Amino acid sequence: MTHLASRVPDPAVRRLSVTLYGYAFLSDLVLLYPLYVVLFADTGLSVGQISSLFVIWSAAGILFEVPSGAWADAVSRRLLLRLAPLVTAAGYALWVLIPSYPAFAVGFLLWGAGGALVSGALEALVWTELDRLGAAGRYARVLGRARTAGVLGVVVTGVLAGPVLAIGGYPAVGAASVLACLLAAAVAARFPEHRPPPGASPSRPVHDPPPPAYDPAVAVPPVAALRGDHPPESATPDDDGDLTWWDTLRAGVTQVRSRPPVRAAVLLVAVVAADWGALDEYTPLLAVDTGVGAQAVPLLLLLLWAGVTVGGLLAPAGERLGHRGYAVLLGLVAVALAGGALVRHPAGFVLLAVAFGAAQLATVLADARLQARITGTSRATVTSLAGMATDLLIIGTYAGYGLVATAAGNAVAFAAAAGAYLVVALALLARRRHSGPTP
Repeated sequence: MTHLASRVPDPAVRRLSVTLYGYAFLSDLVLLYPLYVVLFADTGLSVGQISSLFVIWSAAGILFEVPSGAWADAVSRRLLLRLAPLVTAAGYALWVLIPSYPAFAVGFLLWGAGGALVSGALEALVWTELDRLGAAGRYARVLGRARTAGVLGVVVTGVLAGPVLAIGGYPAVGAASVLACLLAAAVAARFPEHRPPPGASPSRPVHDPPPPAYDPAVAVPPVAALRGDHPPESATPDDDGDLTWWDTLRAGVTQVRSRPPVRAAVLLVAVVAADWGALDEYTPLLAVDTGVGAQAVPLLLLLLWAGVTVGGLLAPAGERLGHRGYAVLLGLVAVALAGGALVRHPAGFVLLAVAFGAAQLATVLADARLQARITGTSRATVTSLAGMATDLLIIGTYAGYGLVATAAGNAVAFAAAAGAYLVVALALLARRRHSGPTP
């Protein structure tokens, strides 16, 4: 194993990783993040109007997610990564130049489109480049560190947003946000991109350690799946290369529909990512319910992001989790989420930080598993299908949370939402027992 790993051109892997970390950091270094709801309220929008903007935002992500993934497979993924920050920057500029409901709605449409351009294209580019370098086994740790870089960007925005607002108001905050997006677009130009020639298979043997063995779809052994050694019947039309946008879209949908391991991976990513992604929006309300003053809320939220940071950095260790270990990880998320919320005390945010960190780790590992299952040239399309499924589940979680929280409060709503992780953990264990050990 050591002599094979030594063939990896470390400078090339390092360039890809550093570019990815810089891109992730700058993409989330948006000073409007902690302030845009305040901007909407200061403009005179009601809670109902603000909620409708969130629906527009989510709908935009769903609308653009899969078409942009197919576009990334048909043209250049690096091009889409350069374009995405420019699209979102236009939305931020609209917000501060023409603060009004129509401008906010258009801004969310642009933000949703920008996010869709990145989703799928980024993961596909990183996996493909690492695979080309014989380092696909590093994907989980590289992605985990990239997620951590994004979290650090969010933390820095929390520190800088207040002072910048005090000095220059919303125009200064908006200008700083646009500048960060422009820098992210410039960094994206440094991404390497080597697309396979027409007719060539993008898969190659992977020489790094195999992915985690927590795959619920036990029909294909983890190592064989990572190396692309799938049974002949799992071949999909996307192996022909040189495909149009429509071809890549159809091939990606076909791969998810016809290959149970890929379909299971898509569903796992969606369920694991959606629940805590939706709950994150309600953590300020949960913090207020603990009795702390408004000035203490950011400190409690920083504790959560510290947990998320640790979760991303633990990806290399998480790769060693077995199937049972991954199910236990999801169980930990469920117990810590419910327990931290039901404590109804600021100390409960320590448990919530553990839950968010474990959820971040579970999300990274689920994404790595998905990338290891995808074959052919429609990688970004399949990843975008997972993103669309995640967005749909997030909207469902919003609706369910609202109903439960209205009837029983935020703490109970958190605990109810946490149950989804326990259900998935038990389902994985039950399926493992039913299917028997992986050969």
